[in-house]
Amino acid sequence: MKRKDRKGQKVVKGTSSAVLLSVAIHALLFLLAGSLVVFTVVKKREVEFAPPKPVERPKMKLKKPKVRVKKTTKPKPTAHIVAKVQKASMPDIQLPEMSGMGESLGGGLEGFDLMPNLDDTSVFGSGQSIGNDFVGTFYDFKRDRNNRPIPYSPEEYRDIVRRFIKSGWKTSVLARYYRSPKKLYATMFVVPPVLSEIAPAAFGEKDTEGNFWMAHYKGQLVCPASHTNGITFRFVGSGDEILVVRVDGKVVFGSAWQSNSENIQSEVLGDIWQSSSADSKKWWLGNQTAIVGDWITLEPGESKDMEVIMTDNGGEASLILAIQEKGVKYKPRKMTNGPILPVFKTAYPSHDLLDAIYQNLVRGEVSLTNGPVFCDYDTRKRVAPAAPETNAAPQTTEAPESALRTWTSLDGKTLQARLVAVIGDKAVLETAKGKQKKVPLGQLSSEDREYVELANPPAFDIDFSGQTKQIFSIRDGSPSGETVAYDYHAKVRVKQRSAGEYPHELLVEFFAIGKELHGNQYVLLDRQQSRFVPSKENHRSHSFEGQSVEIPDFTLEGVHRGIKPYGYLVTITD
Repeated sequence: MKRKDRKGQKVVKGTSSAVLLSVAIHALLFLLAGSLVVFTVVKKREVEFAPPKPVERPKMKLKKPKVRVKKTTKPKPTAHIVAKVQKASMPDIQLPEMSGMGESLGGGLEGFDLMPNLDDTSVFGSGQSIGNDFVGTFYDFKRDRNNRPIPYSPEEYRDIVRRFIKSGWKTSVLARYYRSPKKLYATMFVVPPVLSEIAPAAFGEKDTEGNFWMAHYKGQLVCPASHTNGITFRFVGSGDEILVVRVDGKVVFGSAWQSNSENIQSEVLGDIWQSSSADSKKWWLGNQTAIVGDWITLEPGESKDMEVIMTDNGGEASLILAIQEKGVKYKPRKMTNGPILPVFKTAYPSHDLLDAIYQNLVRGEVSLTNGPVFCDYDTRKRVAPAAPETNAAPQTTEAPESALRTWTSLDGKTLQARLVAVIGDKAVLETAKGKQKKVPLGQLSSEDREYVELANPPAFDIDFSGQTKQIFSIRDGSPSGETVAYDYHAKVRVKQRSAGEYPHELLVEFFAIGKELHGNQYVLLDRQQSRFVPSKENHRSHSFEGQSVEIPDFTLEGVHRGIKPYGYLVTITD
C-alpha cells in the first residue's frame, strides 16, 4: 500500500509538470502567432493600379510628303587672290545694264553673292525668308489632300481658280486638293516664258507633271522707304495662264491667257475684274499683251495686305508683274511698243535670282533692278563711318609690302629695310639709301621669316574639269514641250609648282560659269571652296568637287533654249 501510494504520488507529480510544459509551449505558440498576426496587419500593402480599358480611335493614313533635300555648301566671305582664270576664253562677258543699283547687289562680293544657294533660288522664290517677302504655297489640282490622283480637266481647274477668287480668297475652297509642304519666299513675281514643269520642281515636287497647278502668295504691300511723300502706282503685267493680284481685300489686277480660240480672261475673271485703262493690250509682255491694273496710293509708313496667285494648265508658262508709277516717264523699248517698266519687288534681287530670271527673259522687256523697292527700310543702306575729331591723332595704316620695316636678327640687331626678293635661303633687303644686303633666313626672327613667307606665296598648277551627263527627259504632250536635264559636276585640283615650304592655310575657291544657248546671258552654275595647308604628306596638292547642278535644255516656241557650261574662275587666298 505504501509503495503503491508513492507510485501514485509520482504519477500525480509527473502529470502536473507535463501540464505546465504544455501550457508554456502553447503560450509560446500564441505569442508567435500573435506576432505574425501583428506583423501581417502592420505591413503596408502595395497599391495596384488597373489600366483603363483601351479606347478605339480612328486611324489616319499619313503619307510622307515627297520633298527632296539637297545638301549645299555655303561658302564664307573672303578676300581673293586670283591664281588662275578661266579655262575657256570669255573676252566678251558683259552683264545686262543695271542702272540704279547699289554696290554689290544683296551684299555680294565683287559681283557674286557671299552665300549663294543655287538649289533653293528659283523664279518662284527662295527657300529662306528675309522678312519682307511673300510666302508662297503650291497646290496641285490633279491630286487630293492625301496625295491620291483625282480626275481633272481644264474646265474644272479654271472653275476652282474662279471659285477661290469669288470666295474672297478663302483657302478652305482648296482644302480638297494637294498642298506641298515646302514654302517659297518671293520678293518679285517674274516668271519669263518657261516650261510649266519648273513650278512644281521649285516647290520640291519634281515628280509632278507641270499642269493644273496654282501658287498662292501672301504678304504685305508697304510704301517704299525712298518715297517720303507716298507713292501712287498700278500693276502692269501678263499671265499665261492666270495672274491675279488682290490688295486690301480687293482685286486690283488680273491677266489670263487670250487667243483666237480661247479667252480665259473672260472665262475666269469676267464678272470679277476688268481693266479700265485704255493702255491695256497695247504692247507685248512675256508671251501675250500686257494688262494694266487699278491705281493704288500708299502713304509713308502705310501697309496693306496683298496676295498673288499664279496658275498654269501645262505646256508653256509666263507670269510677269511690273509696276507703273504715276508721273514717271520710262525709257521706251527699241524693238516693240511700250515702256521698259520696273518689276514689282520688295528687295533688291540677289545675283542668284537675277541669273535664274535672265536665263529666259527677253532682253529689254522689263527692268529687274530699277524702280522703287516696296520695303519700309533701305535694303542697301550702309553705315557711314564716323567723321574723325579735329584734334584726334592721325590714324596709321598698314604699310605695303615694299615699304621700309624693322628687321630683327636672332642676336637682337635691327635693320630698317624693305624686302626686295628671296634667293634660295636668303632674303635680299634694301635700305632707304638703296644699299642691298643678303641675309640668311635662318638668322632672322620668327616674325620676319613669316613675313617673308607671306610676301612670297608659292605658285600653283590648277586643273579644273566639269562633267555633264543626261539625267532625265520630260515631254508634256505639246509639240515643243520637251525638256532635257543634264547633271553638271565640277572638280578642281591644285598642286604647288614652286619649291619651298609654305606652312600656312590656303583657301581654294572656284566659280563655274554657264552661258545660255539662245542669247548672251551668263549664269553662275556652282561655287565651292575648300581649305588646306601644303605639306609633304599631301604632296603639296589638294582636290575637291562641287555639287551636282541640274542644267536645263529645252525647246520653247521653236527656239532651242537652256544653259551650257562655258568657263570657270579659280582663286587661292592665304
